[in-house]
Amino acid sequence: MKSGIWEAGGVPFEFGIQGPCDGMPNGLEGMRYILPLRDIVADTIELMARAHYFDGLVMVTSCDKINPGTLMAAGRLDLPSIIVTGGPAFMAIEFAAKRVTDPMRMTPKEIIETVSCATCGACEIAGTASTGQCLMEALGMALPGSGTIPAVHTARLNLSKESGKTIVKMIEANLTPSKIMTYNAFENAIMSLMAMGGSTNYVIHLPAIAHELGIKLDLELFGDISRKVPCLCGIYPNGSNTILDIYKAGGMIGILKRIENMLHTECLTVTGKTIGEVIKNGRVTDDEVIRPLDRPFHQEGGIAILKGNLAPEGAVVKQSAVPENMYVFKGRARCFDREEDAVEAILKKSVKAGDVIVIRYEGPRGGPGMREMLSVTTSLQMYGLDKSMVLVTDGRFSGASGGPAIGHVCPEANNGGPIALLKDGDIVKIDIRNRRLEANLSEDELKSRFEKWKPPKPKVSKGYMVRYVKLVSSSSTGARLD
Repeated sequence: MKSGIWEAGGVPFEFGIQGPCDGMPNGLEGMRYILPLRDIVADTIELMARAHYFDGLVMVTSCDKINPGTLMAAGRLDLPSIIVTGGPAFMAIEFAAKRVTDPMRMTPKEIIETVSCATCGACEIAGTASTGQCLMEALGMALPGSGTIPAVHTARLNLSKESGKTIVKMIEANLTPSKIMTYNAFENAIMSLMAMGGSTNYVIHLPAIAHELGIKLDLELFGDISRKVPCLCGIYPNGSNTILDIYKAGGMIGILKRIENMLHTECLTVTGKTIGEVIKNGRVTDDEVIRPLDRPFHQEGGIAILKGNLAPEGAVVKQSAVPENMYVFKGRARCFDREEDAVEAILKKSVKAGDVIVIRYEGPRGGPGMREMLSVTTSLQMYGLDKSMVLVTDGRFSGASGGPAIGHVCPEANNGGPIALLKDGDIVKIDIRNRRLEANLSEDELKSRFEKWKPPKPKVSKGYMVRYVKLVSSSSTGARLD
């Protein structure tokens, strides 16, 4: 990349940002600090760029919160900027999928498949990291191919050098993020998110990125686009394919080519060309990996937005990873105020088929930090309960989470949202097709319970998270710092 900058007549300088791993703290207290890191990434880049009067930025990024953090910084600074992503890894995707009820009975082959990560790079599933890398292309902020070229492929080195040359051209042309990341470009990104069946975390990240450019993205927009754009890819957990399969079948350009007639093709990209020009020669080489519009994996987009008296502002579910027989479900609530308590109940088998597990006080403020509930969804899979019970939370999920897992419930419990008012035994109803999430409680009953409800004591008393709790917005507006 640096050699590309030198070659084009620029002078490269390098600085680093924080990058803790999402996977290691999952299910632990450390996960509270991962989403807040996104905003620190943006702040760090802003401070360095302003302090040193950089003319442009090349941002090297790979993992879950680093991708959106760099885009937030790009939008805020509005300096010519290009993203170079790390690419997907070669790794096993069989973890949790085997429904192993007794880990001691796993074969050596199963153990290796469960823990293997053969190369560097982002998880090759439809997780938050790979979703973000692919959406860089859809937004126009990265060179074609950036999202899916494997991390260890020589083509990624070539792409990096070309990105170095491109940023110098962008500076000369004053091609800034505000000219690329327009409202229509964000619509393109949401369409791409639905078509690939990407991570629900981008329902949080895209509004936060757009906010830096003065653009408002409502949850309703995600819902409307989900009704129009079908899910064309069966990337785990939506199916058995991986990002590497997408790469071989045509990459993100192939997905964009499939939905070309829906896209705003006039949107500019870092190449100086429009997205329509970029995908002009795109093609799909495997119709089973990237399906045609008339034969999608799912008739609607990968993500659905639910509303109802449990989620007046909205809730999010990766509907493409939910078995069709679970689209409509009714069960008795089992309420937990911490992720750990829910996991313990699953492991002790004190929850049963037909229950609705409710985990609250895990939202942006209540958590604080809005932890991913991957340990819960994984536990349900291991015990074969992911097809017989539903999970509802004001927390969020890893892109690896499948099954009927409904997150981002807003308002969150910490703010007095209806999810805080549920009691064990209340009947909760889910209807994904009709976009409903409701409790069998009258308005009068909810009002009566709210009058008796008391806000919980703060979980943090010092440090960055105290400021975070005071400033963070609802997840429905991007869990951004206002």
